Amino acid sequence: MSLDTTGIIGQSPALQEVFKILAKVAPTDATVLVTGESGTGKELLVRALHKNSPRANKPFVPINCGAIPKELLESELFGHEKGAFTHAIRSRAGRFELANGGTIFLDEIGEMDLSLQVKILRVIQEKEFERVGGTKTQKVDVRIVAATNRDLEKEVAKGTFREDLFYRLNVIPIHLPPLRERGDDILILAEYFLEKFCAQKGRKNMSISPAAQELLLNYEWPGNVRELENFMERMTILCENTEIQPEDLPEKILKNTELKPKQKPASSSFSWPTIKDMQNNQMNLKDFLDRIEENLLVEALKHAQGIKNKAAEILGIKRTTLIEKLKKKKIS
Repeated sequence: MSLDTTGIIGQSPALQEVFKILAKVAPTDATVLVTGESGTGKELLVRALHKNSPRANKPFVPINCGAIPKELLESELFGHEKGAFTHAIRSRAGRFELANGGTIFLDEIGEMDLSLQVKILRVIQEKEFERVGGTKTQKVDVRIVAATNRDLEKEVAKGTFREDLFYRLNVIPIHLPPLRERGDDILILAEYFLEKFCAQKGRKNMSISPAAQELLLNYEWPGNVRELENFMERMTILCENTEIQPEDLPEKILKNTELKPKQKPASSSFSWPTIKDMQNNQMNLKDFLDRIEENLLVEALKHAQGIKNKAAEILGIKRTTLIEKLKKKKIS
């Protein structure tokens, strides 16, 4: 069965690794914990997990544990009986009941109160719960997938997250990489969002100049895909031309990025590779250039004694770009 990853845009090796795990775990009922920085697209990944599972035709029910006040979250999750608390004028089913047979997505589970964590643990272990104010035990068949941008192991050490719940959730961990570690996915996403917002706003399709592309690739994107999406929408509103230039970019990006160093003029003692060199090695242009790049990467790592930050500095590229190249060429 081919994997349906609709909505997840990108081709980077880092993302392909995520898809490999997704393909293995989707057909199972294993509990999954998705980690990653805010804005990386964790909900999209969880929706893909559900879509590729045997539960695909059953409900997918998300709930953001950090967006609901803790005194209301229990009722949202498990439902309540009439009269259970003030304003409970009728009985109401919770998210677990609504998700029966399908998948429930507990987003930002690291924000959940300790007292409620105990009840989540019980649902995972016993597949049962009671509504708030109720006495009847209800059985439920759901797949539980949780996500967080926190380091739950550190939260366990601090005593703010239950260790037993962490291990119950962390059966299959999937880490969604930040945008800065996804290389050319930045440009693929930028062009996708540009096309989308241009169509929405009825304006002519826009493009990104090579110089602006370089700046986008070298920006750290602390807000990840969400920040990139918001930025590209802003460009479709504010940019007067159809090609985005460096001067169109906000000060935040210009201040926090550096273009790769300009190539220095070749010294008289330096000899550029020639067609003869390529032919002598019985290579085509692509293989010849790949070999040159690979040799330079290995040499830079050797000079830097394996320290990637230093090797990137020697090569005049960002550390994330170096890591991406090393992965593609399978250089350890």
